[in-house]
Amino acid sequence: MISASEFRNGVTVEIDGDIYTIIEFQHVKPGKGAAFVRTKIRNLISGGVTERTFRPSEKMPKAHIDRKDMQFLYTDGELYHFMDVESFEQSAVNASDVGDALEFVKENEMVKILSHNGKVFGIEPPLFVELEVVDTEPGFKGDTATGATKPAKLETGTSINVPLFINIGDVIKIDTRSGEYLGRV
Repeated sequence: MISASEFRNGVTVEIDGDIYTIIEFQHVKPGKGAAFVRTKIRNLISGGVTERTFRPSEKMPKAHIDRKDMQFLYTDGELYHFMDVESFEQSAVNASDVGDALEFVKENEMVKILSHNGKVFGIEPPLFVELEVVDTEPGFKGDTATGATKPAKLETGTSINVPLFINIGDVIKIDTRSGEYLGRV
């Protein structure tokens, strides 16, 4: 159990049967009345962010999130298949639990599977990935002065904006958190 006075950024707690992580917190002691803790919390399952206040003495269970390294094997429509590299045990995750987390992940790459009490609720891809450009319009010489970009389709099927000098077959580095182009490899 954790009391509201012990809240810190990144702490995960269980409130009303849902799992939340604390994004921001502030201990408030008004001139009149009792102190309270103002928080901004994110629901880890739905992704929604809400603001909520707690009394400092309020207690709630601390949620333990399991992060397990697994290898992404393949997808067959509605199921994504992963393998534990230590035990070679395979497991399948519904597409609704995966969301857009694997849009920059190729088959056979390592990801972190997030679960609480055995139920998978999310996937963390690697922070940076290197992918090949499979389709883009050719850039023209002299167009680079403005810092313009063009759409490019990657080997995973996702499209992002890249600088004009990127050509088909180039391998580029991408930040998976923002989906931004970082550079050529």
